[in-house]
Amino acid sequence: MRKYLEEKEKRELSKFAQLSINSAGRQYKEEPDDFRTCFQRDRDRIIHSKAFRRLKHKTQVFIAPEGDHYRTRLTHTLEVSQIARTIARSLRLNEDLTEAISLGHDLGHTPFGHAGEEAINQVCEGEFSHNKQSLRVVNVLEKRKEDMPGLNLTKEVRDGISNHTGENKPETLEGCIVRIADRIAYINHDIDDALRAGLIELKDLPQKAIKVLGETHSQRIDTMVRDMIIESENKNEIKRGEKVYKATQKLRKFLFENIYFGSSAKKEEDKAKRLIKLLYDFYKEKPERLPKEFLKETNDNIEQIIIDYIAGMSDRYAIKIGKDIYIPEPWFVK
Repeated sequence: MRKYLEEKEKRELSKFAQLSINSAGRQYKEEPDDFRTCFQRDRDRIIHSKAFRRLKHKTQVFIAPEGDHYRTRLTHTLEVSQIARTIARSLRLNEDLTEAISLGHDLGHTPFGHAGEEAINQVCEGEFSHNKQSLRVVNVLEKRKEDMPGLNLTKEVRDGISNHTGENKPETLEGCIVRIADRIAYINHDIDDALRAGLIELKDLPQKAIKVLGETHSQRIDTMVRDMIIESENKNEIKRGEKVYKATQKLRKFLFENIYFGSSAKKEEDKAKRLIKLLYDFYKEKPERLPKEFLKETNDNIEQIIIDYIAGMSDRYAIKIGKDIYIPEPWFVK
């Protein structure tokens, strides 16, 4: 079946697609799977990882919202995957590679979203970023075998995860799709969540951008996706039309000015940052309180081990540990 799928890729995919048979390979040599291509195998390894499961309890934008309909880091990841796969399929690029990168791109995100990332960045003097941590998760922290660090993913998936944000662009077109799909997803679902929360109204959105992109959530995503497909078709690059790109940037700027900074939805962020720093200081002073099995995971210095441990926490677990450490429990005489 794997050989059949590899031949199918050769016949049906664009000449610009990354074929699984031409992958640069894994960190450690493994025998190919009988039924799955290398990128399908990577996707499955990511889905079955502990880090992927923890995304369901990690903040996207709103910390501890009251309600079940707000996005989490996991639902964000699934929306990125859906958007990116649609684009890859339409351009006849490798949908399996695109999906694997999408599902793994935020595995290293901290509890409490970008507030947690900022707090950890402060304690480690600017050396932390969630994309680098996502790569560390799949390269080192997650384990498939006791004698092998990481998930041993292909180079193309690791490149896409590492470069889904930041200055460097991915080496594959599939990675470039995920990089833009990530932005399409969060711009639109953060607007949707902000409207649901009553932080903004439809009339507050920049109307020139709305006129270009569409009045509704689905219309805006459809416009952005169609634009990418049309502009990138039969090209060895992923492009966006100037008109749609400028309108998208206006929406993004609106979110930063009205939601991401200074809105009532962000009022818990200072508490979240203080909690992250308190946890770091506590474990720095008492490293013996770290889980024993976690100390065995790597040979890194204690500061890196603490950062790995805290970055991997879900919101609710970080809050629980903070309470256990700093909030005294009542003592009752039996």
